[in-house]
Amino acid sequence: MWLIHINLRNDKQSREIRGSTLIPVRAMSGEVSRRIRKRHGLNNFTQRWSTVQPSEDEEVERGALKRLSTMWSSFRAKLNRDQVKEPCQESLDSAPVDTTAREQRYMSGHYFFEYLVVVSLKKSKEGAYEPQITYQFPKRDGMVRFQREEEEKTLKAITLFCFPEGISWAPLTEYHSETFSFVLTEIDGSRRNGYCRRLLPHGNGARPPEAFCIISRLACFGLFSKIFDEVEKRHQISMAMIYPFMQSLREAAFPAPGNTVKIKSFVPDKGTEIISLTRPLDSWLEHVDFRTLFRCLTNEEVVLVFAAAAMERRIVFIAVELSTLSQVIHAVAALLYPFTWQHTFISIVPEILIDVVMAPTPYLLGVQKRLMDQVTDQTDLLVVDLSEDRKDTFLVQIGDEKSILPPKLQDEILQALRNRKEKSTVEELNSVVSEAFLSFFVKTVGHFDLYVTRNSRGQPGVFQSRAFYKTIKSKTTRHFVKKFLQTQMFDLFIQEVEQQPASPQQGIFHKKTVEYQEQKKKEKAKKRH
Repeated sequence: MWLIHINLRNDKQSREIRGSTLIPVRAMSGEVSRRIRKRHGLNNFTQRWSTVQPSEDEEVERGALKRLSTMWSSFRAKLNRDQVKEPCQESLDSAPVDTTAREQRYMSGHYFFEYLVVVSLKKSKEGAYEPQITYQFPKRDGMVRFQREEEEKTLKAITLFCFPEGISWAPLTEYHSETFSFVLTEIDGSRRNGYCRRLLPHGNGARPPEAFCIISRLACFGLFSKIFDEVEKRHQISMAMIYPFMQSLREAAFPAPGNTVKIKSFVPDKGTEIISLTRPLDSWLEHVDFRTLFRCLTNEEVVLVFAAAAMERRIVFIAVELSTLSQVIHAVAALLYPFTWQHTFISIVPEILIDVVMAPTPYLLGVQKRLMDQVTDQTDLLVVDLSEDRKDTFLVQIGDEKSILPPKLQDEILQALRNRKEKSTVEELNSVVSEAFLSFFVKTVGHFDLYVTRNSRGQPGVFQSRAFYKTIKSKTTRHFVKKFLQTQMFDLFIQEVEQQPASPQQGIFHKKTVEYQEQKKKEKAKKRH
């Protein structure tokens, strides 16, 4: 089972690609009954939408959508086999590169990418433009039948998400380049990332855009944006120029946070170029850009959305621009760090999948404003309008969002957000915002490790949840924490802690927690004196 996340931003505003949060629906532990109950809700939804059995003809077309979550199984029936033609694939591969050693190296995460594809819009007999893969590098050889079939399904799914707006395209004379990404996540948590850039191909007259898409297991969106700059530059010369650059990139080692890798590439009339690719030192923030979030919403509105997300509610964002949807929804997911959203996450919902808003399970969805009427008739969710011409920000609310967070801690978040500079850089804004919300989790649940009991036989630890929240003195904080413990994001987090050996915790969350606990000890000591 796969979940697909899409992230899009307009290159006219920025050349950086923002990241996608991994949202696996993992196999649930039998002892965690509340998570099993939530999965049952998903299964019931799947059964509800799976009553129409596909024909043999439809099976081929819908193979692409088997990468989607099983809750979307009914929507696959909306596709027709005749709508997708066999792609005319071009390969500039001069020699097989799919050797066993290289595959092992790729699976270990050392390769930058798995392959590059070009998705073009081709006119069908009915006159509609449909996405097809017209180029793939490298052309993977040596696969057995089931591997080849799985790859074909993946490639067909990619065509859908390279053009999530559907097939309602017309030839264009002008088109601003835009970059977006999606993530394919299997039930075991393994994933492949799709990084795409859409642009207008060279030529004269009106013509439809095409998409370059890089498939990789690595999540470092800023680097792939720069890679696309180089691909686009070579594409202006010749498609043949892309091969040697991508081959050099494929052989390069992926840099560690803060490090740089240099790629040599020959360009006609310019000679050999040295391309430097550097990862940010704070790798957990390298996919985040909070500027659009705070351009669309006030501080108070951001905190309200954060509160609903922390309770794992159904949240839909509405906007005209696809870039706005993706930037905001990924920024909201990043506010939850060190926790990870564990439910459906689609930053741009393709029109063919709009019925996913009826899912009873939690989700974060981005929906284009032209489809708003299909969202606002729902209840028990939060619908956030990001449009500049909006009358109201929250079109649908449950009503208790303002009372979810403890008042004192909510005020502390707002005060921290007000302290940011008016003209701060991306890095400065990311630092201020992430610090404000990370501090909230430090003060509410940062003491979790003190309540994981372990024995001397090396068995997994056991989290003492009741004792954990009973020690919290503030009634409002204790009320929030008691509810937060019921979320899947905390449940998965604490399960991973229980499985870890009894050694000092690592990471910025633990560091901030230690600092906060030391500060509290000093304050207590001062009071005694």
